[in-house]
This record gives sequence, C-alpha cells and structure tokens, in this order.
Amino acid sequence: MNLKNKKRYVGPAISVAGLAFLILTMGLAGRGKEEKSSAFKSGLKSAFEQYIAKEATNRVWSAFMPVFSFAESNGSDSLERMVYGRVEEVAPLFFVTHDVQDTLALGSEEMSLDMILKAEAREENEAGNEEDLRQNSSGTTKTQGQSLTDLMQEENQAVRGQLKDGEKESLNGQTQNGQGQNKQEQDGSVAVTTFVPHTTKLAQVDMAALSDYDTLLKTFYTVDKSTSAGKELLNAEKMASADMTVSKEAEGPQILIYHTHSQEAFADSAAGDSSTTIVGVGERLAGILTETYGYQVLHHTAAYDLPSRDDAYSVALPEIEKILEENPQIQVVIDLHRDAMDESTRLVTEIDGRPTARFMFFNGLSRTKKTGNISYLYNENLEDNLAFSFQMQKAALEYYPGLTRKVYLKAYRYNMHLRPKNLLVELGAQNNTVEEAMNACEPLAHILDMVLSGQG
Repeated sequence: MNLKNKKRYVGPAISVAGLAFLILTMGLAGRGKEEKSSAFKSGLKSAFEQYIAKEATNRVWSAFMPVFSFAESNGSDSLERMVYGRVEEVAPLFFVTHDVQDTLALGSEEMSLDMILKAEAREENEAGNEEDLRQNSSGTTKTQGQSLTDLMQEENQAVRGQLKDGEKESLNGQTQNGQGQNKQEQDGSVAVTTFVPHTTKLAQVDMAALSDYDTLLKTFYTVDKSTSAGKELLNAEKMASADMTVSKEAEGPQILIYHTHSQEAFADSAAGDSSTTIVGVGERLAGILTETYGYQVLHHTAAYDLPSRDDAYSVALPEIEKILEENPQIQVVIDLHRDAMDESTRLVTEIDGRPTARFMFFNGLSRTKKTGNISYLYNENLEDNLAFSFQMQKAALEYYPGLTRKVYLKAYRYNMHLRPKNLLVELGAQNNTVEEAMNACEPLAHILDMVLSGQG
C-alpha cells in the first residue's frame, strides 16, 4: 500500500481505536453501573455503525462513479469487468475477501458441455481486459543485451492506465537489432518502412530465476480469478525443453489458421470487407509464413459466430476436427482472435518505426479454482499447449520486448485440445487500426518460425 493510500485510512483508524478504548473503559467501570453502561455502549455502537455506514457509502460512491460514467457513455460489455475491479477496491472496508468471479465461475460437474462452450464464447474475449485496465504497459524501447529483470522493472514503471482520447503508447528512442536498425535521413526522419526480422536478442530471459514458481508466474502470466494454475503445470525448465519443432518436408499443410470469432473487426475496418477484419489479418499471417518462411498453411475462413457468437466454440469444434482428420499432417493449429478493450486503452507499440498492435497468447487450463479439473473438458495436450505458448512468449520477450502482453490463463478449454502445438492468439483490440494489426503479423510469424525451427 503506498503512502497516499495509508493516509486515507489514518483518520478512520484513529476513530475506531478511540471508540474501542472507550468501550473497553466502560467495561471496567464497575458492575454496579452495568445497566447504564450497557445503554451507553449501545449508543456508541449505534454511532460507530453510522460512522461505518457513512464511510462505506462515500467509498462505494467514489469507487463506482467511473463505472456509472462509463456505462452512460459506452453501454459496453466491459462494464461487468469494471464492476469486478471496483468491488475489489471497496471490499477491504467490509473486512471480507470475496472473489466475485469465483462465485460466478462456471465449473459444476452437472453442467453440460454445450453450456461450458457457450460460457467460453462469452468469456474468452474478455480475458486480460481487467489486467490491462489496471496496468496498460507502454512499449518502451529496450537496449540490446538488457536483462529481463531490468526489462520488467522498466515496464512496471512505464506510463500505465487510461490514455487520453486518440493518444497512443509511444517509444522512447528507437528499437535496435542486428540487421534492421533504424537509420536517420539528413532531415531526421525515420527511413525504415519495411520489417526486418530481429536477429539479435534485445533482452535475456533468466531461466534460473524462472525456476522459482512465483517469479515465473509474475513474469510470464496473468491468471484469471476463476482459475488455478499450479507448480505441476508451470515448470519453466520443462516447458522450455519441450520439442516444438516442425518439419517443412511433409506433403500438405503443416499449419492451420482459423477464427472462432471471424467477425472481429478493427477501428477502421470497412463494413462488409473481411480483408480488413481478423480474417484479413489471418490471411496476411498465412502469406508471410508461406512466402518468407516456407511453411504450407491452410487458412480456414468459415464463420462460426453468426448469427451469434455465444455458441461459436461448439459450432466450430466438429468442423475443425473434420479438417484435421482430412489433413492429419497438420501439426500447428492457430485460433486467431482480436481482443476487446476499454476504448481508452491502446494496445500498440512500435517495431522499427512501424505502429504495431500488441498481442497476447492465451491458454485454457480445463480447471477452475472452485471445482478443480473439469473432467468432461479434458485436454490431453495441455502440457504441450503451455510449453508452446511459453516458448513463444520467451522468444517475444527476448527479440521484441514490449510486443506481447502476459500469457493469459483461464479456466476452460477453448478447443485447444486438438493438437499439442495449439495457439490461441489475441491480436490487438477493437480500437487498433488495420495497419497496426497487419504490422503485427510479421514479428508474430518470425517468433513462430523461431520456435518451430528450434531457434527460439
């Protein structure tokens, strides 16, 4: 708790201590005055309760005013997440610890698979938003050879929270790398207009430090409140050593890209033009993986979120299973999404002078904090799924610091059981531009190739 927060509690603490002292004094005043003392204590108790009620009212009103304002101006699905955050602010006043999302989390063994899949569809797109509302990391440029510890400290100290309308997160200085270093023209303008893969690490992940579970969790992950992870799942050495390589020699596609939520668009997407939505971003990613890195990619563009996205995962599952059955040589499955954020939060950084949407890897653990493992959402590939996203995140932190958000862990499965090398990626948000989203495809493809070729 910072000094400002401590000062806020000094007055109430003194008042409570004083009242407690008076009540204790009255209790020692003598049994002959018990009746009178009892009445007096009752009056003090009433005054104390009125004081607490007044303080609670003021605190609750103060905490929820931004929520009321947000609701009036947006009417967004993000309102519920904001409420959760505000409840956390006022809960200590009532001397309770109450996890709202735990109470609401679905995980009962009596629930049907269809209900769980619908819950996934409603909740998946919200993942990470509460974390980003509280701390929106800027993409501050890091110097070559910088340690991950320094990197994380700088990121934690960077400008966070809500930005002014139209304002972007900016970089201090210019990104450096072995081949694609920014150069200045005589007039001082940045000359770089094309992406050049970073071949030199700009930061170093300390694997020894990540042997400590708490350090690993803090550095790499955001764990949803409905979810429990655990040391048995998250072992940095084991995840880093897992073989994620892919042969490019097999006949037919090695990589499948699809979109459970194909209708996700960007700030300047053209109505009716899928090439400017997440589907167009998927096509761009597929093209880079094919033309630059030599993979064979199947980009599946069918829509599973029409007329409603509530059952998109259950609708998509049999279709994706069919594609994999017809193409057993596919080794990598990528479900590419676009996240949804508070409008004042901008998921953008710069890579070599290019505005680039930040992205996040996502894992479903098939377990809730409340009920444990969800047996009917069993994922036999969970360990490999986690190793895949860990290696992707590690490569991103080292070669493109500030490009990714922490890996998000949530309770359900999200059809990630279909292959060991299965990624769910949240690329940008609704207030990113199409250009920013397209620009993110090149570093994403490079990171993917490094991991799949064993160079990450």
